[in-house]
Amino acid sequence: MDAENRVFEGGFVAIRDGRISGVGPSGATPNPSGFDEVFDLTGHLVMPGLVNAHTHSVMVLFRGRSEGQSLLTMEGWYNSIREPELSLVASDVGPAVALSCAEMALSGTTTFCDQYFFAEEIADAVKDAGLRAVIAYGIVQLGDERRGAEELARATAFLEQQRSADGRIIPWFGPHAPYVDNTEALLVEEVAVANKYGVGLHLHMACGPEDNEETERRYGTTAAVALEQLGFFNGRIHAAHCIDLSGEDIAVFARAPHASVSYNASAGLRSGRAGICPAVELRAAGVTVALGTDNVAANNSYDMVSEMRVAGLVASHREGVAQPLSSRDLVRMATIEGAKALGLDHEIGSLEVGKAADIAAFDLRGAGYSETPDPETLLVYSGSGRDLRHLWVGGEQLVADRTLTRRPFGDIRQAYSATYADFWNRVAAAKAEDGKNKKAVA
Repeated sequence: MDAENRVFEGGFVAIRDGRISGVGPSGATPNPSGFDEVFDLTGHLVMPGLVNAHTHSVMVLFRGRSEGQSLLTMEGWYNSIREPELSLVASDVGPAVALSCAEMALSGTTTFCDQYFFAEEIADAVKDAGLRAVIAYGIVQLGDERRGAEELARATAFLEQQRSADGRIIPWFGPHAPYVDNTEALLVEEVAVANKYGVGLHLHMACGPEDNEETERRYGTTAAVALEQLGFFNGRIHAAHCIDLSGEDIAVFARAPHASVSYNASAGLRSGRAGICPAVELRAAGVTVALGTDNVAANNSYDMVSEMRVAGLVASHREGVAQPLSSRDLVRMATIEGAKALGLDHEIGSLEVGKAADIAAFDLRGAGYSETPDPETLLVYSGSGRDLRHLWVGGEQLVADRTLTRRPFGDIRQAYSATYADFWNRVAAAKAEDGKNKKAVA
């Protein structure tokens, strides 16, 4: 995924001290005696680790709990997610994130962008898993000024305190959905703090009618234009979904110095929204467009290979032409473009000398694969994240022969299952208590 899109049919990648020290055709392979380990990956596709540009890793707890609800509307999100979230406690986070990290690693993802509460606990779990993550402290205000002030203070403390010695954890700010659940005053403060610390802002934008309806009512313009007027687009901004973008909105993104979009095709389709992210138009305007799964209540999968396929199919449907996003485009969006969206393209996203050795190896020897001059199309339209065999992050092998190296998957799943049962028992108890209180008042 370098600037020339080089592909070697038979090649090598060399790693020293966690970084790529060499890459090229097999004829240039260095003497293996100078290395501690040598892997023969004949029949594999060796590529940069995948970048999931938008998800909420704790929300694996909600998988299968939002059927029939559109999480891209305030009503659907509040009824199926927000109310149960009130029963979350800090001890729920580690087991949930551990399972999410395991699923991502076992399907080829080495880096992800997360936005949620309990950011410190998420960071601790990601460090234990060994993945790389941008963690945006999620701020939900919902009209409560006191809550907004408290969340802003906690988010600022997270930025000040959270630093990863090996650079794998990058703290950001995460205003959940401007104008839907953050006031204008809070948005202005969030921008000021983000600029002070030089971090990015990750938010949901134009994913449902509410944000544009609210800003049209108050300001006579769309959310993107209103946010630009507040200075939101002066720094690094990474917006998820972006289904309902106008031509002027796209221009806002195009003229911003560091604005990007996470195109979450599967989550958009499952929401029932008629709109589809205008990824082709955004890219034509020069906007960086990455790919994300969103949470697994909205998507039900962390498989970024599947996400590439759906993103390509949806773009073809929206534009009415065959493959307006080529397979190569889609792979770039899931690697180097995702890295660029997160400000990490100097460090990850391609197999180039000097970059961190974040590498995925997919086994292409099974059923469904065959010889082809086009490995990108083979991966995107014939492949699956379940074909991941090996994974390295910073040169550390986290998956070997489809097996996690740091912690057995069975242990992760067992801890998660216990947490899942405890959490939903608490949700049921809270709902029952709320029902009693309402009867008493009546």
